[in-house]
Amino acid sequence: METPKSERPPILFGANVDPTADDPRRPVELARAVEEAGFDLIGVQDHPYNAGFLDTWTLIAVLAQATQRVRFFPNVANLPLRPPLMLAKAVATLDVLSGGRLELGLGAGAFAEGIVAMGGPRRSAGEAVAALEEAMQLIRRFWSGERSLHFQGRYYSAQGARPGPRPAHSIGIWLGAYRPRMLRLTGRLADGWIPSSTYAAPEQLPAMQRQIDEAAQQAGRPPRAIRRIYNIVGQITDSGPGWERGTFRGGVQDWITELTRLVREVGMDTFIYWPLEDRLPQIQRFAAEVIPGVRAALSTP
Repeated sequence: METPKSERPPILFGANVDPTADDPRRPVELARAVEEAGFDLIGVQDHPYNAGFLDTWTLIAVLAQATQRVRFFPNVANLPLRPPLMLAKAVATLDVLSGGRLELGLGAGAFAEGIVAMGGPRRSAGEAVAALEEAMQLIRRFWSGERSLHFQGRYYSAQGARPGPRPAHSIGIWLGAYRPRMLRLTGRLADGWIPSSTYAAPEQLPAMQRQIDEAAQQAGRPPRAIRRIYNIVGQITDSGPGWERGTFRGGVQDWITELTRLVREVGMDTFIYWPLEDRLPQIQRFAAEVIPGVRAALSTP
């Protein structure tokens, strides 16, 4: 069923910038190109145990300094390796320094062996979700301007912490979620949902959306208050179209048709483009040809 235009949030477009360490200039150059191309967002994946990656938060600070308009988010922050109060302070600090250009993508923590190798906790799936819920409470309270923060949970605590600085704008918490408990948590508490096409193919999205929407309604929240961000991996090609193993290949019109369908029929409202190769020319072509085409298609009945 198509979502009425009046109920859709503004459609946003973003691009992935990998935190690759082999050429430190490359992420900065790519971020500047993404901004110049007119994208709204830049996502940076957070895998601290990857020896070939720069630290995501340090990199975002540099990228924010190198740009002026585009917004950033970790895609998604690895909570077990990012203590929530320190994470809240880091996000608020970058938001203040960048003039309100940070959102928080947050995950319960995948790749358990890598997390443990870096000194993080080993948690079951249920424990990871419960810890994430505690962390969300702590982070939001840290940003709220409370004078003294007291909290005692099973996984995290605060004993008179003094929050500050307050963020420059109301930061959204966007969850990377796939399983039922995480989807329900997204519906109850999150400001956004970030699935990736390689883990959740388009045909899987409607059922996931229903779980989020039902949880939101049960919590007294309007489902449309939750932004739906889709990391879409693929390539603009001269052949296709088609999905294969969570990646989409096709010409410009194929991309326009598919993204328009994902908005109208599935309810997604934000797309983060992850080109498989030729990153810079692909991102530039996506911005110059695909984005205007999708906006034009959505402007017509």
